[in-house]
Amino acid sequence: MTVKTAVPQAESVGSPRRRSPAAFALPVLGISAALGLWWLATALFDLDPLFVPGPLDLVEATRGPGRGQYLVDRTWETVQVTLIGFTIAMLGGFVIAALLATFSSVERATMPVLVALNAVPKVGLAPLLVVWLGFDIEPKVVLVVLICFFPMVVATMSGLASTPSELGELTASLSASRWQTYIKVRVPWALPQIFVGLKLSVPLAVIGAVVAETNNPNSGLGSAIVKASAQFETALAFVCLVLLSVLSSGLFYLVVVVERLTLPWARAITAQRM
Repeated sequence: MTVKTAVPQAESVGSPRRRSPAAFALPVLGISAALGLWWLATALFDLDPLFVPGPLDLVEATRGPGRGQYLVDRTWETVQVTLIGFTIAMLGGFVIAALLATFSSVERATMPVLVALNAVPKVGLAPLLVVWLGFDIEPKVVLVVLICFFPMVVATMSGLASTPSELGELTASLSASRWQTYIKVRVPWALPQIFVGLKLSVPLAVIGAVVAETNNPNSGLGSAIVKASAQFETALAFVCLVLLSVLSSGLFYLVVVVERLTLPWARAITAQRM
């Protein structure tokens, strides 16, 4: 017997809400106001650019022979580490969460280990990963995975446990297999929570990549920050921080866009405003 996917369809709950012009104008206004206040503070208090550079100092720091290409290369190296580690954590977290949500005995035996592993300070673990795995990309990817893995597991387990009992009884009455129940019922209903885990993990992935790069300063924006600070190029270090913020924000909103395209029904049946 065929079991249809047990999630509402967007067409049955109304058409998606259109975005007003203010939804796009307000973020631009907020960023512009923050930049204006930053510039105003540096100008009014006459802050030394060596300690707190202004926005114009950052623009000046990007100029010079090869400086633009240098920043592009370092950014791409950080993007690679972030995406590889995030993808591994996403897939691995989903598989582990599915196992833990299915077998309660495995959850009781494994969850304390995962909690203890998550409690280990990743900043202290980063130098050890360099010793164990060398100076290539591997220790950086592993650190990103370790930082992102636990939020993905917890969010996915919460989603899988949120299936309404009525749907569980319905699949049982239809003699659906455990695989059919997961694919047609539990996973679709867990997707909103899974995307919460993804949105939490994306910024953490960028943080993990930077932490790894500062402890293994041979590539990435983290290494650029270390080298710029050592040479008292504070403005260049701030440029790298801004690039990291843009990268983290861009990846976060990319996940938001994918969520909206994948789950139109979730926005239609809830009071979400994002």
